[in-house]
Amino acid sequence: MQTASDRQDRHDYPAHWEADVVLRDGGTARIRPITAEDADRLVSFYEQVSDESKYYRFFAPYPRLSAKDVHRFTHHDQVDRVGLAATVGGEFIATVRFDRIDERGMAASAPADEAEVAFLVQDAHQGRGVASTLLEHIAAVARERGIRRFAAEVLPANTKMIKVFTDAGYQQKRSFEDGVVRLEFDLEPTDRSLAVQRAREQRAEGRSVQRLLTPGSVAVIGVGRVPGGVGRSVLSNLRESGFTGRLYAVNSAFGEEGDGEEGDGAGIDGVPAHRCVAAIEEPVDLAVIAVPADRVPQVVAECGERGVQGLVVLSAGYGESGPKGRERQRELVRQARSYGMRIIGPNAFGVINTSPRTRLNASLAPQLPARGRIGLFTQSGAIGIALLSGLHRRGAGLSTFVGSGNRADVSGNDLLQYWYEDPDTDVTLMYLETIGNPRKFTRLARRSATAKPLVVVQGARHSGIAPTGHAVQATRLPHATVSALLRQAGVVRVDTVTEMVDAGLLLAGQPLPSGPRVGILGNSESLGLLTYDACMADGLRPLPPRDLTTGAVPADFRAALAEALSDDGCDAVIVNAIPWVGEDGATTDPETLATELRAAAAGCPAKPVAVVHVELGGLAEALAAATSTRPDAVTPVPGAVAPDTRGAADTGTGAEPRPSVETTAEATADPAPQPTDQYRIPAYPAAERAVRALSEAVKYAQWRREAAEPGRVPEYDDIDESGTAGRIAELLAKDGDPRGATLAADDAHELLRHYGIRVRRALPAPDADAAAQAARVIGYPVALKTTAPHLRHRADLGGVRLDLTDEGQLRRAYQELTELFGKPAELRPVVQGMVPRGVDTVVRAVIDPAAGAVLSFGLAGAASELLGDTAHRLVPVTDREAASLVRSIRTAPLLFGWRGSAPVDTPALEELLQRVSRLVDDHPEVVGVSLEPVVVAQRGLSVLGASVRLAPPPARDDLGPRTLPGY
Repeated sequence: MQTASDRQDRHDYPAHWEADVVLRDGGTARIRPITAEDADRLVSFYEQVSDESKYYRFFAPYPRLSAKDVHRFTHHDQVDRVGLAATVGGEFIATVRFDRIDERGMAASAPADEAEVAFLVQDAHQGRGVASTLLEHIAAVARERGIRRFAAEVLPANTKMIKVFTDAGYQQKRSFEDGVVRLEFDLEPTDRSLAVQRAREQRAEGRSVQRLLTPGSVAVIGVGRVPGGVGRSVLSNLRESGFTGRLYAVNSAFGEEGDGEEGDGAGIDGVPAHRCVAAIEEPVDLAVIAVPADRVPQVVAECGERGVQGLVVLSAGYGESGPKGRERQRELVRQARSYGMRIIGPNAFGVINTSPRTRLNASLAPQLPARGRIGLFTQSGAIGIALLSGLHRRGAGLSTFVGSGNRADVSGNDLLQYWYEDPDTDVTLMYLETIGNPRKFTRLARRSATAKPLVVVQGARHSGIAPTGHAVQATRLPHATVSALLRQAGVVRVDTVTEMVDAGLLLAGQPLPSGPRVGILGNSESLGLLTYDACMADGLRPLPPRDLTTGAVPADFRAALAEALSDDGCDAVIVNAIPWVGEDGATTDPETLATELRAAAAGCPAKPVAVVHVELGGLAEALAAATSTRPDAVTPVPGAVAPDTRGAADTGTGAEPRPSVETTAEATADPAPQPTDQYRIPAYPAAERAVRALSEAVKYAQWRREAAEPGRVPEYDDIDESGTAGRIAELLAKDGDPRGATLAADDAHELLRHYGIRVRRALPAPDADAAAQAARVIGYPVALKTTAPHLRHRADLGGVRLDLTDEGQLRRAYQELTELFGKPAELRPVVQGMVPRGVDTVVRAVIDPAAGAVLSFGLAGAASELLGDTAHRLVPVTDREAASLVRSIRTAPLLFGWRGSAPVDTPALEELLQRVSRLVDDHPEVVGVSLEPVVVAQRGLSVLGASVRLAPPPARDDLGPRTLPGY
């Protein structure tokens, strides 16, 4: 008779359990199921574990594994017994397994829902967060296999493993018996376990980027022996930037016989040169690869074996070159991750870090930008060049820059994780051609935006085509919807890179405005009026422009600006300046004007100032010049988070401070002063550009204030969550289509009733007699309407007859409809009771595979649909978000008494929105809901039509264990 351990796997190899993960120190590992082919790897792994760790695992000296042990630990049925391994370079660094047990602790099968779990981590990799990451993954596997609870027995001295369990955030019980600590914990994710998981994700991913941007040593691979070429250019850029670490040049041709070069160690432009990375004796933190694509795999393998921490791959010939290139790109990522390395690229522009601790220019940019407090990320090399040049011309400095190219591994999400706690970055600018994981991006953007402004331009908005080098999950949402969701998350969404630079300069150099009231002053009446009109067009509230006349001198500007800033009715000031000639013949002096404006601004540092200049050469540069004359120009404590001039004091948010930065010893030891971007006044060549930047700052400040009190997701006593879940399971089982199906009307109405949403009954009327019978059942007055797809919800086409008070009117209306539009079988008429008149609206929810659950609202009718007047929010929606959603559409005044009409019951509408939000959030099988029309009256509302679509729940990559995007 076969034992459980002798049986072959009862399931096929679960490839979906494989995952690449980022560990606490920023390195990567691969998690995968253990199979019978891993016997030798397991033995080798166990031999490298210390006797102490073996004792902690088996509660006794256990120097080696027997053949029986090896068989047991490598043969699993993938249901009741599962083993996972974390690997680096193809070798095990840690293992975890569970065995299903019954209430007596004996081996069991389903329906037993408890399992015993045990870990073993190689000593050299302890402290890297391997066990915590494995716990997330083995817990997800267990839940998939119907296990709801883990039990673990740990020796009291094994404090590290006890901490792994206790810090995970699960609900748990702890007992002590026979010298052993027994821990039991439920595997259902909790708010705390999810918070712990996301905090660990942030630290790990942020640290992985930090390793790429703050290397102690860099090897440039592919350096030519003669000037020119990508590799030689990058080496020169690193040298000229003053890189503070060790620098190496690598080329397999160095030292070849007869080439006139010396062997390993010979210099190239004063940089030690080697034939391969393995020949470098000192550790190498970062490798910049600039060799042909067909040679990259060999270089990556050499870097992995040498222990290089990260790669910047400048080489082209990958996803951007077609199907073969995409496969080459996938293999590059798999190979690098197998060695624990992360990649920027391929086809990358490079990376820059202006910190005096690093001074890294591992990019194709010939100059290291000035130091500043703006972080910049771009997926396009051409756009990267334009942005770097534009910021340089405007006198703005950078903290860090990443030009990711094909973005095969390190993405904008990773940079958000890093910049969130980077003390050298106050504002982040991102040019994105694709968003690989919109659900995660909006989550990270919302968290980041509460601390630092995030300005985003999205390319390829209207083509719907991702750049060929990018592997991304497709979204079915139109660009306008994605844009609205980003704004909901606090992102400053602009349309062009020029607008991004404009907004970034103001947000980096000025405090946030406390409101939309804008003072305007200057020496040109016409320019003042243009500025006023631009403010009105952008939703600001401009004060009457103050004309200083063309005879104004710099001192007049200073006095007028100081007066405007001291006005309690003014939240920001725009100064207009054109060239002037004084009475004594003195001409424009930009330096003097800049000095006077800065002096006036220093007197009221809590209000933003922007300058519009026309043909005043040198003024923008003078205003951008660093100055420390402002009262708040203090030198931050080295290594501490820089004071955020856009924080609670300016916006009234009362927001809690951001968590402190997890820094290395090198980071905290830097005594260099911080850059002074926050003391610059931005200047613009056109009034519209200054106003647009200020408008974005006003909207962002408003979002910050609202984000401090996000509201709550309400609970309703009449919601039957468990009953709904059971009914959904029945409906899905009855349908059997893995793609899902739209429910019949009665089933949809029943499901909605479980969440307190009642749909008005509509009875079919296949002929006039049936219509009359339906009206007698419902009661007069009634409505007669068609439900044919081409006429449904189109009252403007005449397919609806209202207020039919008797059978005669009903029969005449039935005859009119059939004569006008066709036979009843085509029209599908229904009879429905009349409801109080009001405003017709539409409520929808949809599950997008990339963005997640989205709730939408708008008014019903062709006009709103034609104009795209629909507002969107991510689910779950709080009470404050529901109120905001109702007020976000352009036609919202119709709900609040426009032109003397009676206001309707918007609180009832907001409650309906929250109930729909709860339904799709509680039950991911509900992938679509449409309520149309919803008639909102002065008191209450009526849902006249509804449809619901069910499907097997889509994968929720934001709620599962931490993983890197798969390749």
